[in-house]
Amino acid sequence: MTLTPEKLLAGLLAPLFALRGENDLGIGDVGALREFVDWAADLGFGVVQLLPINETGNDNSPYNAISSVALDPTTIEIAQVEDLTKADIAELTHGLAALRSGPVAYPLIKGLKQSLLRRAFANFSRTSWKRNDTRARRFRAFQLEQEAWLSPYALFRVLMETNGGTERWDTWPEDRQTAPAAWLWLKNLPVKERRQFELEMRFFMYVQWIAWGQWQAVKLHAEKKGVALMGDVPFGVSYYSADVFGEPDLFDHRWSGGAPPEPLFKDDAFTCKWGQNWGVPLYRWTKMREDNFSWWRRRVRMVRDVFHLFRIDHVLGFYRIYSFPWRPQLNAEFLPRTKEEAMLFTDGELPRFREHDDETPEGKAANRVQGEAFLRVLLEETGNFRLIGEDLGTVPEYVRPSLHSLQIPGFRIPFWEHTADKELVAGAEYDRLSVAAFATHDHEPLRAIWERWMRVIEEALHQPHALAAERDATWREVRQFAAWAGFDVPCITLFDAVHTKFLAALFRSNSWLAICMITDLFGTTQRFNVPGAVSEANWSQRLATSVKDWSNDEALNQKMTEVRSLLAQTGRLI
Repeated sequence: MTLTPEKLLAGLLAPLFALRGENDLGIGDVGALREFVDWAADLGFGVVQLLPINETGNDNSPYNAISSVALDPTTIEIAQVEDLTKADIAELTHGLAALRSGPVAYPLIKGLKQSLLRRAFANFSRTSWKRNDTRARRFRAFQLEQEAWLSPYALFRVLMETNGGTERWDTWPEDRQTAPAAWLWLKNLPVKERRQFELEMRFFMYVQWIAWGQWQAVKLHAEKKGVALMGDVPFGVSYYSADVFGEPDLFDHRWSGGAPPEPLFKDDAFTCKWGQNWGVPLYRWTKMREDNFSWWRRRVRMVRDVFHLFRIDHVLGFYRIYSFPWRPQLNAEFLPRTKEEAMLFTDGELPRFREHDDETPEGKAANRVQGEAFLRVLLEETGNFRLIGEDLGTVPEYVRPSLHSLQIPGFRIPFWEHTADKELVAGAEYDRLSVAAFATHDHEPLRAIWERWMRVIEEALHQPHALAAERDATWREVRQFAAWAGFDVPCITLFDAVHTKFLAALFRSNSWLAICMITDLFGTTQRFNVPGAVSEANWSQRLATSVKDWSNDEALNQKMTEVRSLLAQTGRLI
């Protein structure tokens, strides 16, 4: 497997939860991923990209996990859990048809999988653990090797269970709101209660042992197929995570990370005015430096165990991050306030970039030095070309040269790459050390963009005077994008007529890696996330059919034959 820019590659991005596997329980799992890898390899794609797979709490966003290391139990392929019999699975699974037919029903699925895994743990405890056989010894070895994060995580996870399932540790009983206090509380429990609590901790460790084993196996499977797995590591971690609970000194609890104001988010008044307040705590870099960034090094090493490449979401955060002097729960209170009024409640502070602003040459220089120093720590653990930086959004001019100097590929989204004349930069001009894509998980699919453009133009035919300016602006976008792909659009055009041309243009680009969202490959309008929207549709939409069924779809097969031919023509076929 060649993972250097000398060998062009093409990749597919799909949220794991959206994949339908042959035996899944209502959410994509390792089994569905294995099927997807096989399908992608047969087409000639060399990379499969996923969203974060760390365990989430009551927020279903994969970017708001309760642990920087623990894997989400929902990703476990239940049919492959050695400690479960077919009879166990049959006994505990009911109503699967309903669970599998619609969007992801997270509470039901999490409850179902935990019930199955508890049965597996009981079987394991009664047999392997009691006999101390080979599997028991492997589990003990896992516990010992991963002690640094596993025991604190298990403590946190059991405390969640005993506090109504909430990860909000600041609402737990006072004697359990910090890790030292919780360990002391546990130590002082009556023997019987303490042993039951410790058994619960062992259960959650067991679940992680199963999960890590399955993910390591699917990584090996991908390697045999010639496919590299690409993971996603968010820059920040949830405030309500085992990490912040267990190692609070590593985090700044006062400031919350986010993004600056964005006028394009017209439906979100707070984002327009103040920006996006993600609620992630800032890092206390000085404290992290004291032990040579062991928290980050551990995080990267664990990711490396199950992925060949990984994308740092919001890599700009290593250089500077837009920060709020209040937590997101207070956003509604700050929305109507003026800057002067807001400062009365924040000791004179306003949202800003930290550590330094980007408004002075001195601030920019300091931010660049900081970012490069921190990223070198990650590179020491990954090696070149295993780390990819998501450098989208408000990007300071020094970031791309900085990433290039570190040999870290950044992203090229055609719609956002402009020349000085405000034309789209040709794909042939993209840096080789880059990743070209039409969209990330946060963006509209290609078909939705194109059909929106066509609707505007068609509506203008009926209201030429009222919509003339909007029509002309839209035609400019259409013709710019079509020219980027190497063709002309003389009139309203159906997306199906131009879909393959856009894919071909992406694969012809000079970028080392060209990645398609699965929805852009299929040419559908399905969307997995709308930033800033609070909706049950976010992070829960699944693809219409299972991976196994794709091979039986004649029209899709015909389209994919064209795609494989494009990969061969552009030198991206594995």
